[in-house]
Amino acid sequence: MGTDPVALTVRPVRAGSALAGNRLARNTPWIVLGASLVASFALFGLLALASGGAFSVVGAVLIGAIAYLVVITVMSTAVEGRRQAMDRLVTGLVTSAFLLAMVPLISVSITVIGNGLARFDAEFFNSSMRNVTGEGGGALHAMVGTLLITLAATVISVPLGLMTSIYLVEYGRGRLAKIITFLVDVMTGIPSIVAGLFAYAVFALFLGPGVRMGIVGAVALSVLMIPVVVRSSEEMLRLVPNELREASYALGVPKWRTIVKVVLPTSIAGITTGIMLSIARVIGETAPLLITAGFTASMNYNLFQDRMQSLPVFVYTQFANQGNPAFAFLERAWAAALLLILIVMALNLLARLIARWFAPKTGR
Repeated sequence: MGTDPVALTVRPVRAGSALAGNRLARNTPWIVLGASLVASFALFGLLALASGGAFSVVGAVLIGAIAYLVVITVMSTAVEGRRQAMDRLVTGLVTSAFLLAMVPLISVSITVIGNGLARFDAEFFNSSMRNVTGEGGGALHAMVGTLLITLAATVISVPLGLMTSIYLVEYGRGRLAKIITFLVDVMTGIPSIVAGLFAYAVFALFLGPGVRMGIVGAVALSVLMIPVVVRSSEEMLRLVPNELREASYALGVPKWRTIVKVVLPTSIAGITTGIMLSIARVIGETAPLLITAGFTASMNYNLFQDRMQSLPVFVYTQFANQGNPAFAFLERAWAAALLLILIVMALNLLARLIARWFAPKTGR
């Protein structure tokens, strides 16, 4: 047999070499990134000293990131080739976009936690704002109102949304199904203030102008929840394999029983997750509840009588109508905002846990 001439031209690479197989060393990107940031911070520091202005941390980080992308792309092109250089450039851009998106999230979280912990005490959770004009008071009435309004909106939205999605997937054919799909798409992008005006106008026709009740707010939130429930449930129902339906039909099981006993149990995890996420979507709405449920300083357990406070509206009223001392109102607003964020986080965590608990078991 002859010897391959290409194999003779390949030189062995030392184990400790910085370049192995035409690849940059593993720590090279980190070294380049650190050098770029150091150079950028030094440059901005010199400019700040020369001009007597303030040092711009954001500008220094931005210029350092741009310099890193340029340098690492040039180095990768020279050593690894154009294809690997483009991969490193895109990876750097994606990572930079992710970090840039995390900046406001982290900033908001730190600000809300730092300002909200000052009033995260027992009084805040066991008292209302009745007869409170300055310091003290709490948001118990807003918590109860949020719980009742959101619960009523869920009771209204889930059956309507789930049955609509079942119709679209299992029965819907022709023009009616297309019209329903179009209307659901339109409702998905409807502004929340429009939902509030719609619910207020409907109840004002029967109860007169100026009506403010918790059930009106629940109807407004249900207008926002229904399209989310429909869309999420529809996608989950479509993921159920048709073989399961056909096997049920082959055994003589009617269609409605197949849906109840086969389709829904198979997709219950995704449906429950979608419902929990729709609740998290509307629990922080302020504009529709400000119009429909109004605001009050007293406890109200009746959805069908008088005004009812909610946490988002409580945050708005405490911030917008500051009294004396102003810091007491701001502390209550920040504490309610922190509580609202914790509730939304808990709902998202609960949705993930429910999806894991109810997911179909794949083992034997």
